[in-house]
Amino acid sequence: MSNKEKEKDMFETVELQTPSNTDTSVKDVIAGDTPLITSPEWSAYILGLFEDKELIDGNPLVAGLRRVAELVLGPIVYSGPSQVFPVTAENGPGRATVVFSIEFENGTRYADVADCWEGNTDDMFCAYAVATASTRAEGRALRKALRLKCVAAEEITKKDTAKIVREASSKKVSSDGDYDDESRMSDAQFNFIDVKCRQLNINGKVLFKDSFGVEVNRKVSKRIASDIIDKLNECQRDKSIISQELNGYEQEWRN
Repeated sequence: MSNKEKEKDMFETVELQTPSNTDTSVKDVIAGDTPLITSPEWSAYILGLFEDKELIDGNPLVAGLRRVAELVLGPIVYSGPSQVFPVTAENGPGRATVVFSIEFENGTRYADVADCWEGNTDDMFCAYAVATASTRAEGRALRKALRLKCVAAEEITKKDTAKIVREASSKKVSSDGDYDDESRMSDAQFNFIDVKCRQLNINGKVLFKDSFGVEVNRKVSKRIASDIIDKLNECQRDKSIISQELNGYEQEWRN
């Protein structure tokens, strides 16, 4: 069997069946004083449904997200990667990206994407880039379904990703051979900022304009991009510093 066939078998569509003795009733979970799904208290309520062993520093494990998702939204009837972009680098761990889809018994379907590379993943998991990206993407899809405002435990790394991105950017030199921090921000910086804005539900356009006085559609320097990355990392460590004006991620800001 070829490597491509093996890879395809690894991510074959899985039809999930809930054991007959498992109560997946939604009515008991959402009855009483349960907040509305659109309420600001909703995310905290959902986090309260996790067991301690399903949380790492307050962030839910994907296994816990599966259980709570079925508890609140009903049985999952389909779960699996819909697109897999494996590592192509030949001289290093490289980057893998996976799109993961989930469908519930009531017909609602959710999907999200995640990647894994040496800059955003602990070393011991870099060797399993596709599997790690798949787990992260599943977690993102489940978080989307549950409307949780925190990231899954598997999405977090001990590495200083911002520093790694800055160092990668600094290796790009200007035409005279010297690093120019006033040159346009790199694609790596922009993609990192976009990912962080999405995770923290921050409006990128407002962040650039109100916090740093620059327009996204104009030239943004590497130096300013590095400052923005530092700001986003501060926000991730302490979400209370995110102002109301910054709330509301909009994908269109990338344009």
